[in-house]
Amino acid sequence: MTLTELRYIVTLAQEKHFGRAAERCHVSQPTLSVAVRKLEDELAVALFERSKGSIRVTEIGHRIVEQAQRVLDQAGLIRDLAQTGKNQLSSPLKVGAIYTIGPYLFPHLLPELRRAAPEMPLFIEENYTGVLREKLRRSELDAIIIALPFEEPEVVTLPLYDEPFVVLLPKNHKLAREKSLNSEQLLEDQLLMLGPGHCFRDQVLESCPPLIEALSTRSTDRGQSLITEGSSLETIRHMVASGLGITVLPLSAATAVQYREDILTVRPFAAPVPSRTVALAWRVTFPRPKAIDMLSLAASQCRVIEKAVATTGPELLNAAEPAG
Repeated sequence: MTLTELRYIVTLAQEKHFGRAAERCHVSQPTLSVAVRKLEDELAVALFERSKGSIRVTEIGHRIVEQAQRVLDQAGLIRDLAQTGKNQLSSPLKVGAIYTIGPYLFPHLLPELRRAAPEMPLFIEENYTGVLREKLRRSELDAIIIALPFEEPEVVTLPLYDEPFVVLLPKNHKLAREKSLNSEQLLEDQLLMLGPGHCFRDQVLESCPPLIEALSTRSTDRGQSLITEGSSLETIRHMVASGLGITVLPLSAATAVQYREDILTVRPFAAPVPSRTVALAWRVTFPRPKAIDMLSLAASQCRVIEKAVATTGPELLNAAEPAG
């Protein structure tokens, strides 16, 4: 078998289509098809189930493709090790972040990284944790920024910072008179939340148990919905500004866009304060450790939480601690 054949089966497993896989590998479809069949004959196993219009990876095929990806990663590392003195900061770094982190971290991260490594631009993607996990595994992304816990074989995680959750509400809301709020008080008004599939939604529910029961019933005694779902944190923020209800946001998101002072206000949670740990994750086989070091250093220098606290007020200082 050859590295080229391994690259073919990894790409075919990702695309599940001979034509698209051949295009990505810059070869003709017959060339790729013959090479895949040759490898299957050599291994004496079927890696793919072929039917009209569809390709499916077999059970043994999944295991072999995963190992092939590891071999390709190691081959990339060997090439880098062979080029003594190569500058690991001279080419783009592909970084993904979940939707509830990227828009609020990247504006601080990019200038820091630009100053520290001007020859290493970032290729950026925002997506769900599950999608980022798959792209990291397939080497389509070099590193991802997610919320812990995050477990994946042969992936290293590094905590960057701890971020408290806060309550965003209209300035004239009755709860704005309180210095801090608890999760039970969230049910006193329409609560706006992200829809299923967002990990931040799950973190809020885990941190505020009364919301789980409210979500299961989804109604008050009057038959009115207690919880309204939004597609993004920004959409939810605008709905709060319009007076539709209140919401729970990460501190960085709550302070990212400034409305007039008479429109929105932020209140911290009473102890224990719900929070999340934002972390960087990358494959142990990634061949550019200096790039990861530079990315983590730039992230640590962003002071995202400190800047958010400065914007919101000193009452959140006790809730915003650096990650240990």
